[in-house]
Amino acid sequence: MRSVMSGSPDPSRADLLRGSLEAVAPVAHDLVSHFYALLFLRRPDLRALFPPAMDHQRDRLLAALLRVGAAGDEPHELRRYLRGLGRDHRKYGVLDEHYDAVGGALIGALARYLGERWTPELQAAWVEVYTWAAAVMIEAAADDAEDAPAWWDAVITAHEPRGRDIAVITVEPDRPLPYHPGQHVTVETPWWPRVWRHYSIANAPRVDGRLELHVRAVPAGWVSNALVHRARVGDRIRLGPARGGLVLRGETLRRTLCVAYGTGLAPIKALVEHMAQRQLAHRAHVFIGAEYRADLYDLGALSAMADVYPWLNVIPAVTHDRSFTGVRGALPDVLARYGDWADHDVFVSGSAALVRATAHRLTGELGVAPQRLHTESLDGSARGTVLLRGR
Repeated sequence: MRSVMSGSPDPSRADLLRGSLEAVAPVAHDLVSHFYALLFLRRPDLRALFPPAMDHQRDRLLAALLRVGAAGDEPHELRRYLRGLGRDHRKYGVLDEHYDAVGGALIGALARYLGERWTPELQAAWVEVYTWAAAVMIEAAADDAEDAPAWWDAVITAHEPRGRDIAVITVEPDRPLPYHPGQHVTVETPWWPRVWRHYSIANAPRVDGRLELHVRAVPAGWVSNALVHRARVGDRIRLGPARGGLVLRGETLRRTLCVAYGTGLAPIKALVEHMAQRQLAHRAHVFIGAEYRADLYDLGALSAMADVYPWLNVIPAVTHDRSFTGVRGALPDVLARYGDWADHDVFVSGSAALVRATAHRLTGELGVAPQRLHTESLDGSARGTVLLRGR
């Protein structure tokens, strides 16, 4: 296949594309609904590739449109994003031929909702950028298929409830699933076919190939509630390939600061295990934030590691629990009280709002260089590696 890695859309058309997206912004959800109506009308066979409820899928398409429409701003970042989409599409059963149908429905929906603004020049710009984007995704899927399956079947080997809404789940894939500590996988359950959600792997690679996942059941979360409240040992699920960039770079670290909120602890725990296995860290501080003591669901495991490794310091902090005898306060404030982090490599994982607040404080008054800050957002809106909240 001809490589498209060196090409990119005409940057002179970036303003035209961006302007068209701004024009349809007030009716964006109607546009996306019309796109799917056109697609399924023209190709009813494609409906089987999508989940029963389309709300999450509509949001994904809208996010992708916004990224493609800004192609002139960051073509290299867009190319990386599209390659990730192309690889992920394999587990849905997407074939090369499907991209033409998707492109036709997209052009039709844009034409309808842009009305008189839809000119031959604008149509040519959208056809060009979509054709390029489709080629990038097709090439990425083909590259991925050379050495990886579209998904892994896995069996649940342990299911540990931690409070009312959290479970620590261990799964064993049917074949080795390669990953780097700090990455995540997508999960599909038998109760909600074609509905995939992201969960971080909470352990460094093991000899037995098993993966630990931390899942919080969220309101109306189909997959998360099934995994926490319905799944049992022996149940089978599917796993998508590992993705994400919250990983350690290089062989040694001088000093490391890790900040985790909620089940954002999962990738941080994997990183700490990796540091211990490889003897990478000279000193590592792990701050774990929660509202209440009961939300520190895996503190025992991290504290046990700190008892073994003198270079590891684990500091839990809560905001609402008056009975808690340890550190009290929001983590950005706690970090400011604890000292200077400017010479540390920093890893932050949790909800988007908490990640943003922490990153702002660290790179502002606490003096951490942006290039030394690595973030993982559970709902996809933080800068850096993006992870959609498991639902």
